[in-house]
Amino acid sequence: MSMKFCWELRPTEGDEDFGEELNNQLPRLVRRLLVQRGISGRDEALRFLNPRLADLEDPFLLGEMEAAVNRIFRAADEGEHVCIYGDYDVDGVSAVTLLHTVLSAYGIRTDYFIPVRTREGYGLSEEGIAHAVEKCGEVPQLIITVDCGTSSVEEVERLNGMGVDVVILDHHEGSPHGRPPAVAVVNAKLEEDSPFTYLCSAGVVFKLAHAMLKLRRLPDFDLKHYLDLVATATVADIVPLVGENRLLTRHGLRVMERGGNVGIQAINRVTELNRRPSASHVSFRIGPRLNAAGRMDSPMDALHLLMTPDPAKAMQLAHRLEEHNRARQQEEEKIRREAMEMLERDFNPEKDRVIVLGSRTWHPGVVGIVASLLMRRYHKPTFIISLDEQGVGKGSGRSVPGISLVQAIHHCADTLISGGGHEMAAGLVIREEMIDAFRRKFDAFVNATVSADKLKPVLAVDAEVDFPELTLELLDSYEQLEPFGNSNPQPVFMSRNVMLSDAPRHLQGNHLRLALRQGCCECDAMYFNGGHLRLPDPPWDIAFTIDRNVWRGRTSVAISIQDIRPAE
Repeated sequence: MSMKFCWELRPTEGDEDFGEELNNQLPRLVRRLLVQRGISGRDEALRFLNPRLADLEDPFLLGEMEAAVNRIFRAADEGEHVCIYGDYDVDGVSAVTLLHTVLSAYGIRTDYFIPVRTREGYGLSEEGIAHAVEKCGEVPQLIITVDCGTSSVEEVERLNGMGVDVVILDHHEGSPHGRPPAVAVVNAKLEEDSPFTYLCSAGVVFKLAHAMLKLRRLPDFDLKHYLDLVATATVADIVPLVGENRLLTRHGLRVMERGGNVGIQAINRVTELNRRPSASHVSFRIGPRLNAAGRMDSPMDALHLLMTPDPAKAMQLAHRLEEHNRARQQEEEKIRREAMEMLERDFNPEKDRVIVLGSRTWHPGVVGIVASLLMRRYHKPTFIISLDEQGVGKGSGRSVPGISLVQAIHHCADTLISGGGHEMAAGLVIREEMIDAFRRKFDAFVNATVSADKLKPVLAVDAEVDFPELTLELLDSYEQLEPFGNSNPQPVFMSRNVMLSDAPRHLQGNHLRLALRQGCCECDAMYFNGGHLRLPDPPWDIAFTIDRNVWRGRTSVAISIQDIRPAE
C-alpha cells in the first residue's frame, strides 16, 4: 500500500495521431501526454508546443479596459500625479514594477506604495491610503491599484470623496457588497464568461500595457522585454498555466534565459542557477525569495530589487532577500513544529475534515506557507491564524480540489471579521474567541460540500515507463510541454519492480539520494523530504517526475521521487 497516496493511472482517451511529421518528431509517450491535456490534431498540437506572441487576444476584450486606458491617457495629457498601490507578494511587486515602467515610458509622474503586512494589512485600507498619500507628498489625482481593490468598496468611496479617481487592476474574487465605484475595474472575475479569468495581476497589467501601446505606440519601448516579470508573477501566484498564461510564461522564461530584469538575474546568481530557467526554478527559488521580503515586513526590498537597473545594487538586495528567506525558513519551521504538536493532541485525521489552528506567537507573514504544508500532508483544507496581543487573528488558508475557500468564508461569515481571496487560497480576519466556532462551521460546510472520498489523497500517474525510455532524446520533446504548473501539471510517471543498487544516502534538509536499478538499467533519484519516512522493503513501484540536470558540464535525466510502494 502507498505510504502517502492512492495511485490512479490516468486513462488515455482519443487518438495519438498528430500527422506524419509530428508523429515522427515526437515520442509516443509525449503524444500520449498531449492527448491527456486535451490536445487533438496537428494544428492544436503545434500551437501548444510552440505558442506565439502573435496569437495573443485583443486586450480590449477585457471588460472596462477602454475606460482604464482612457483615464490613464488623460493623466498623461494633463500632467496628473499618479500613485500605484500594490500588494506585498510576488504578483503585487511584479505588477507594480511593470506598471511603473509603462507609465514612466509615457512620461506620467508616478509614485508607488506597497503596504506592510503587519502595519496596513492586505489591500486598500485607511492606514494604507494615508501612508500612500504621505509618500506621494500630495494627494494624487489618480490611484491605480494592482493585485487588490476589487472588494474595497468603502475605501474607493473614501478616495472619491478626497477627489481621487481610482482604476483597479486585479484578479481576486468580487465582494458581496458589489463593484467598487472606480473609474474602471479591470478584473475578469467580475465578468460573465470571460476568457481571461486565469490571469494574475501582472498578466492584467501586461494586457493594459498592450492596450495602451495599440492606441499610442512608443517607438523605443518593447513590452516583450518585460515578460520575465509576468512569468515570475504567473508561476509564483499559482494561477492556471493555460491559454495566454502559458504563452506569456514560456516567452518570459526565454527572456530570463537571455538576461532580462536585472533583479531577477541577481537572484539567479545568488541561487546559483546552472541550467535553463524553468517554472520550477521560479516556484522554488525566485518566488520564495521575493515573497520573503513581504512576509518579513520588508516588501520594498523586493520591489527595489525588481526596479533597479544597477547590477551592483541588485546583488546587494538579492543577498538581503536571501537573509529574509533564511529568517522566513526559521519562523516557518517553528510554526510547523508547534502546529504539529497541536494536531497530535487535538486532531483526528479520520474524523476531522478541516484544520484550523491559531497562536499569538506565530508570525502573520509565514502562516500561509505552513497552511500549505499541512494541507499537503493531510489533504484537508487548512487555515493557520496569527493572533495579535488584542486577540485579533489574521489567517491564511489553502484548500484541496473541490472545496472553495471563498464559498466557505461566505458560509462562515458570521464567525469572521472579514475574509476573501481565491477558491484554493484565501485569507481571513477573526477574533480569538470565535476560532472554535469557525472551525465547527467550516467543518460542517466541508462535510456538506464533498464526500469523505474527496478528502483522500490521490496521486494521478500519467504513464508507466521503463528506465531505458528515460533518455535525453525524450527530454528534448518532453520539455516542449513546459512550463508546468497549475492546470498544466508536471507529468508523473511510474516504474515497476525497482531495486536498490546501494543503501539510501541521507542528505541535509531531510532528503534521500537513491541509487535505483530496474533490470540491467540503473538511475539515480532524489526523494525530497523523504528522509523521515520508513521505506518498505524492495522491490518497489516508484512514482516520479523527470527534469534535465546539468552538473559540471554533464547533462542527465533527473528523477524526483513522489511516492514509493511495495511492488505489486
